[in-house]
Amino acid sequence: MSARPRSLFRAATLVAVVVGILGAAPSSGDADWLWPVDGPRTVIEPFAAPAHEYGPGHRGIDIAASGDVHAPADGVVAFVGTVVDRLLLTIDHGGGLVTTFEPVIASVSSGAEVSAGDVIGTVSTGGHASSGALHLGLRVHGAYVDPMIMFGPIERAILLPCCDPL
Repeated sequence: MSARPRSLFRAATLVAVVVGILGAAPSSGDADWLWPVDGPRTVIEPFAAPAHEYGPGHRGIDIAASGDVHAPADGVVAFVGTVVDRLLLTIDHGGGLVTTFEPVIASVSSGAEVSAGDVIGTVSTGGHASSGALHLGLRVHGAYVDPMIMFGPIERAILLPCCDPL
């Protein structure tokens, strides 16, 4: 099997595993994860799965953000600190689900229990995320997946007429 079909096979297998763990992807009516920042869902840099475990990619999403960062779901703060040049905060949500936020100046400590919507810190600067952005990563049993699957679908755009008829 060549590298491309093998990476597609791995991606399909990962999706099957995630769906098996989480059930069907949540819809906007039943999603219980909250968007972690105030304001609209603006994704600046989308998730880009690597071709292999150590390959290049973007293992999360960068979202437009300033101000408070909220816990997207109930969990326990697993890590607060600096890794290389990045202020990180990690929440273990149980069931193999772990979220990571960077750069964040934490207002909670490791071991703290948090509920969905609780303020966990404020957006900072540094790391790979551009100024005014928050990186959000999601791991399912150690494998990075697109965090957007937890927030339900984005509402479809409705196209309106823009011009007078010919």
